[in-house]
Amino acid sequence: MYLKNIKINNFRNYDEQEIQFGEKLNIFYGENAQGKTNILESIFLCAFGKSFRTSKDKEMIKKGEDYSKVEVEYQKKDRAGKIKINLSNKKQISVNDVKIKKLSELLGNINIVIFTPDDINILKNGPSARRRFLDMMIGQLRTNYVYNLNMYLKTLEQRNNYLKTRNINNEMLSIWDEKLADYGFKIYTYRKEFIEKIKGEIGAIHSEITDETIEIKYKSDCSDIEEYKNHLIRNREIDKIKGYTSAGTHRDDFKILINGEDVNIFGSQGQNRTAILSLKLAELKVIYNDIEEYPILLLDDFMSELDEKRISNFLNKIKNIQVIITCTRNIDIKGSKSYKVEKGKIFSWQI
Repeated sequence: MYLKNIKINNFRNYDEQEIQFGEKLNIFYGENAQGKTNILESIFLCAFGKSFRTSKDKEMIKKGEDYSKVEVEYQKKDRAGKIKINLSNKKQISVNDVKIKKLSELLGNINIVIFTPDDINILKNGPSARRRFLDMMIGQLRTNYVYNLNMYLKTLEQRNNYLKTRNINNEMLSIWDEKLADYGFKIYTYRKEFIEKIKGEIGAIHSEITDETIEIKYKSDCSDIEEYKNHLIRNREIDKIKGYTSAGTHRDDFKILINGEDVNIFGSQGQNRTAILSLKLAELKVIYNDIEEYPILLLDDFMSELDEKRISNFLNKIKNIQVIITCTRNIDIKGSKSYKVEKGKIFSWQI
């Protein structure tokens, strides 16, 4: 699949801009703080209905304005499509000119894999960043996953609220425990499936970028539904003291090993970045295998802290898909389309 064009109005530092994309490599270059990443954010918004940079929609609206509009046209192997998003006091989303009621109706129309400088924190930060990575990947491909995740989180919130009350009844906890175990095991099943798919791709991908070995290991409390129920029961007294649920799929995690060692602990900055790039490329291949077409790859400032060999090896692997890159300098690659960005304007481009 690929994006044909995007129109943005009052988005971040842009007044009004229309961009026609090339079907392969698109390079947005310019100095820092000119608006390059804002282009990627507008695309991401059309795929997920939210930003990868902020949880507040109003921050995407240009200062001094009370609304923002983004419209993108895309082409998949079997159909063309259009998504419109209006941001104001209320967010409105339409797919092919039909307003949607649930965000889940948007997911999967445009499939995206994104890499940003902050993504190195997927490995460096806590487990929540790694769970978010899994949630974004699986949510694009399995709508039931999004439903089960939302129901799990709703049930978890209810259980946690009850744990903060006095005179807690274990029979009441049992009701929530049953629901948590049911939704949690379904979430685990999806995550386990996709972790295994990543395992099947990431080793070969990483070996083509560098001569180091890589592996991924998944940890969950929910690998056995009955054991998870027993775990919840065993932890009840602890949970009552803490006031929250201490076990469950909301604590799932995975780690990546480079040459047998946890890259989060022992890896260099370059190894961390290369590991994330390999993880993202594996995600891209997993999505391709699932829907039989490549997603769009967004790369924000991806050349930072990578040597020329790693950059070259990486770019060789993304020749046949639509890639949208931001960087501080233009990259001379045959068949690419370049756009210069300055002060919220794309004032020249060349093929």
